[in-house]
Amino acid sequence: MNDEFRTALSKVPAVTLGFWVVKIVATTLGETGGDAITMTLDLGYLVGTAIFAAIFVAVVTAQIAAVRFHAALYWAVIVATTTVGTTLADFCDRSLGIGYVGGSTILFVAVMAALALWRRTLGSVSVERIASRQAEAFYWTTILFSQTLGTALGDFLADTGGLGYPGGALVFASGLAVVAALYYATAISRTVLFWAAFILTRPLGATLGDFLDKPVSDGGLALGRFTASAVLAAVIVVLVLVIPQRAGEHPGRHAT
Repeated sequence: MNDEFRTALSKVPAVTLGFWVVKIVATTLGETGGDAITMTLDLGYLVGTAIFAAIFVAVVTAQIAAVRFHAALYWAVIVATTTVGTTLADFCDRSLGIGYVGGSTILFVAVMAALALWRRTLGSVSVERIASRQAEAFYWTTILFSQTLGTALGDFLADTGGLGYPGGALVFASGLAVVAALYYATAISRTVLFWAAFILTRPLGATLGDFLDKPVSDGGLALGRFTASAVLAAVIVVLVLVIPQRAGEHPGRHAT
């Protein structure tokens, strides 16, 4: 019996404009949701991280075990990575005293190490090659590190960098615009540009989330963390329902 290549459906969504819109809103929710538990409920960063880590393990296990793409499940894992990333970064930067610069540096190394190990093991870090559970495990590990890195970067630019939340958001939005321009105007690796954009969306969401819920005296809109989180969650639900959600594609095999 011979094997031939065909195009198979992936369990991760096709990367479209709609994907990036939902991703930015999800990362914003991660910031407000994480802060709501750790700060508003005053449970602390360690307890908050434990809560969201448990949620992340549950949903990512379901995602990897699934046999096909489920939009709601996929975005639930993304939101879980942003919330646990928020609380974990805050725990490292503030509770452990590593600081924003130290935390960002360590997490950037972690992201690069995850990508390097992924490439060394499977030969590619392209999201169009998520064709096995091992590849998906690397995918979600890299995303978790990138979401945590994004929180530290956002806080660093807004607080230590002195740009404030709107200023920080503008810088990261500009970075995304540059990546988009490079995508359309150059032949730079699409995989490199994807991960650059993926990492940049997280600090953009972090600064937007802080802008929504921080006190006016701190440069925010003071909407309240739970209120902002509820609104953002509702927006994600609407976007997932309205924006066409289709599985990406990857080269696969089938028996003839």
